[in-house]
Amino acid sequence: MEKHIIDKNTGIGYNLNGDYYIPDLALPEDEYEIGKFGRLHLKYLKEHKHLTYAELFSFGKLNAYLHDVDSQAQEMFDRLVKEYAERQGVTEQFKAENQMAWVGETNNIRANAMEIVVSEIVNK
Repeated sequence: MEKHIIDKNTGIGYNLNGDYYIPDLALPEDEYEIGKFGRLHLKYLKEHKHLTYAELFSFGKLNAYLHDVDSQAQEMFDRLVKEYAERQGVTEQFKAENQMAWVGETNNIRANAMEIVVSEIVNK
């Protein structure tokens, strides 16, 4: 029996250990921080896209993929919040004049931006 073999379908190597072949699996070295949108997308993958989740996980690409999704979603969210605030006149001057109204408007803008980002990026 060979001491090391490679599966042609998956590309995974196996080492002979006694009578059994043990896969050469290791965690990827590049671990990224996953934010809110990445975690939401992970939940979506687990619940609705089982095959995609399993494929990304088994080939060690899940963390990098979630990092990319999180980065794209965060950039879109920040851009939308800024654009909506400018359009609706939610400025620092408005904040100084009427803080409670500013908080309400800002929360509304953030909720709208969150809804758009989740539907456009996270749940796709």
